Amino acid sequence: MHTVIDFIHANEQEVYIVILMIFLGIEIIGRVPSVLHTPLMSGANAIHGVVIIGAIIVMGKAESGNTVALVLGFLAVVLGTLNVVGGFVVTDRMLEMFKKKKKN
Repeated sequence: MHTVIDFIHANEQEVYIVILMIFLGIEIIGRVPSVLHTPLMSGANAIHGVVIIGAIIVMGKAESGNTVALVLGFLAVVLGTLNVVGGFVVTDRMLEMFKKKKKN
């Protein structure tokens, strides 16, 4: 317990920033109209390309005997790729809704 308190005391400003970011994120997301929620979330999912690049870098820098890093890196690449593809699929479906339908 003393270790946690010492960590919080040593990183007091960072803890305050994280707490403020949590409250700010809740306020911002709570005020987004439902019409805009899906396009914004699909765009945010596309940003997960950064996660994929980071996971590839971690896997590349991992030692050959470090299976935990390799497995976690592989899982991050797979799940990040699914998230990116899902974001683009949702965006494509949303854009299809706004196209004019062809008349027969």
